[in-house]
Amino acid sequence: QVQLVESGGGLVQPGGSLRLSCAASGLSFSRYAMRWYLQAPGKERELVAGISSAGSNLNYADSVKGRFTISRDNAKNTVYLQMNSLKPEDTAVYYCNAVYGWLQYWGQGTQVTVSS
Repeated sequence: QVQLVESGGGLVQPGGSLRLSCAASGLSFSRYAMRWYLQAPGKERELVAGISSAGSNLNYADSVKGRFTISRDNAKNTVYLQMNSLKPEDTAVYYCNAVYGWLQYWGQGTQVTVSS
């Protein structure tokens, strides 16, 4: 059974930082590209950042470039999203996503709220 479990969300003030983690189990983690998505209230889910299976290729949404960093540790079956200089508009539920060919899995999401 594949599980993706996100953690690290919470309430943070504007300008603050959070580090999200997504621990994967039940799959060959090192084969999967990993992505982080966000979904704000009333809006569609959108891609935030992605990392290739070996970690050599990274991509980011324009809105987070220079502020967010995606990374992975294949030995720990975990992908991370370091979020710095957070803004109120970053408030959303953040989801971890694993992709390998036509296979795709989602985590349950973790809430990030940026507010003073």
